[in-house]
Amino acid sequence: MKNSERMANVALAGLTLAPLVVKVDPNLNVILTACLTVFVGCYRSVKPTPPSETMSNEHAMRFPFIGSAVLLSLFLLFKFLSKDLVNAVLTSYFFVLGIIAFSATLLPAIKRFMPNHWNEDLIVWRFPYIRALEVEFTRSQIVAAIPGTFFCAWYVTQKHWLANNILGLAFCIQGIEMLSLGSFKTGAILLAGLFVYDIFWVFFTPVMVSVAKSFDAPIKLLFPTADSARPFSMLGLGDIVIPGIFVALALRFDVSRGKQSQYFKSAFLGYSVGLILTIIVMNWFQAAQPALLYIVPAVVGFLAVHVIWNGEVKPLLEFDESKATSSQDGDDKLSKKVE
Repeated sequence: MKNSERMANVALAGLTLAPLVVKVDPNLNVILTACLTVFVGCYRSVKPTPPSETMSNEHAMRFPFIGSAVLLSLFLLFKFLSKDLVNAVLTSYFFVLGIIAFSATLLPAIKRFMPNHWNEDLIVWRFPYIRALEVEFTRSQIVAAIPGTFFCAWYVTQKHWLANNILGLAFCIQGIEMLSLGSFKTGAILLAGLFVYDIFWVFFTPVMVSVAKSFDAPIKLLFPTADSARPFSMLGLGDIVIPGIFVALALRFDVSRGKQSQYFKSAFLGYSVGLILTIIVMNWFQAAQPALLYIVPAVVGFLAVHVIWNGEVKPLLEFDESKATSSQDGDDKLSKKVE
């Protein structure tokens, strides 16, 4: 782990716990927490093998429509069914997801203290009566799942904002770490679609805000305020993960070329500027804002200006992560043979 990533982890943990003991300005908390989460997730996404899930152009085009269908379905469920019943079902679902995400986030730190065979030897468990279904895991993953289970149980029983935020941060870090856009073209399609999606559902309908307030699950981060009428400021996880996977792609593009994180810095700066602009406009109008309205142009714009300035538009647009990784693996094997 690089020193910068280690420092970001420590800062993120401290910032998450800070409101318990000191008053933290919620606007500053939103900005720093989101930026640190993107930073940590991006560096965790840099691995010898590509991220396990890669998005195609077709998936990117369909994503806003699928997201709209899910959002509208949740809105109708909350409108026509008991809110407590819907949240009880969703809480059970997120209890399982939370254990997986929280355990996976802790795993790299836990593996450092485990014997090698605990980290490497796979245990295969087959479902009773359905032998075709099986799950593979290591002993280290079991160890990581223990605190994850207790933590998620605390969240389910207490629904404390701190538990909500820690699980939300785990979801964000895992999303940025595990998901890959594959190419900048796919990333541009996804961001453009969600740019329109966010504007439509926030500005032209009450759906997004209504679901965010009704959904009692870690799909948003909560930041305590001093206002009794509005005790928490909120930031949706999508406003972190969606631009985050694009910023992470910029970092892996730099790494694939063996260069320092020049384009990552541009994309990350764009994310920070877009988020700050969101907070400024939100406070100016005292109304909910579609964060992607400001974040998407800033991330894409900052990166585009830097790439055009360096005259490297073609290499960036032609970058395909799967091919780049295959090429890099081949070079590594060749160098080992030569040695």
